[in-house]
Amino acid sequence: MKSDYTIYKNQSHVGWNKAIAPVKTIEAGAVVTFETLDASGDQIGQHSTVSDVASLDFSKVNPVTGPVYVDGAQPSDALKLTILDFVPSGWGWTAIIPGFGLLADRFDKPALHIWKYDPKTLGPAEYGPGGRVPLKPFPGTIGVAPDEEGEQSVVNPRRVGGNMDTRDISVGTVLFLPVEVPGALLSVGDTHAAQGDGEVCGTAIESPMDVTVKIELEKDVNLQFPRFTTPGPATREIDSKGYEVTMGVGPDLMASAVNAVNNMVDFISDNYKMSPEEAYMLCSVCGSLRISEIVDAPNWIVSYYFPKAVFE
Repeated sequence: MKSDYTIYKNQSHVGWNKAIAPVKTIEAGAVVTFETLDASGDQIGQHSTVSDVASLDFSKVNPVTGPVYVDGAQPSDALKLTILDFVPSGWGWTAIIPGFGLLADRFDKPALHIWKYDPKTLGPAEYGPGGRVPLKPFPGTIGVAPDEEGEQSVVNPRRVGGNMDTRDISVGTVLFLPVEVPGALLSVGDTHAAQGDGEVCGTAIESPMDVTVKIELEKDVNLQFPRFTTPGPATREIDSKGYEVTMGVGPDLMASAVNAVNNMVDFISDNYKMSPEEAYMLCSVCGSLRISEIVDAPNWIVSYYFPKAVFE
């Protein structure tokens, strides 16, 4: 897809900071392609082993490309970002990182899976004995600079976007982000070939790719948090065969989420000849956590949906 500008992957930064000088000034309405690094910042590659996970330098993780200064953007405005296209790399990785992820107490040793997929057809990527994971590229991190002094972590999502890890921000989606500083200072990175809602092990199919975005401006809308609109059904790539679903029930939503995912990891491991570690990583890239009930005090229900299409 033709772009007005390209922002290159060597024009990247780690951490949000309104003092970072923009790499490009653009006009509202421009189409911009962002080249991205993978979430490890090139520390994990196609030939990496689990030892590379154990030795990750966390000061380099989750780099984002940019920032881009949008001429005319001011606080109280919103950026309107239309996701137009992806050029995937054809490879990616998923890892268990000790101390990170929903089930960190259960999985305390590193693990790594290197994925291969067809970047042209984006057909399902093979996994383990008989698994085929449908792909849906999206930028895990897309955001603008917060109006805070000094460097802010790029790992945490915030009201101006950032590391939202929301898989439905894909081709055709229109995302609106609140602007807090002049020029907005938009950056993009952490691209994924696929992810489940929740990204439960802490990583998705982390895959470097180019992202093309149309950047428009809406004046004086005073948006409080990000919002987006999808171009059609959000999960059509995984809905066709139905789901296996496990549930967690109790007064704590986080504990219920842990229970639901733990039960699904055990179900997949027992039924599909996978180690618990393999099952946990698979859950992270294609299953989805949902709040099924949150009004019948004192107990709430969190459900974990695993698409049967992966094995059928």
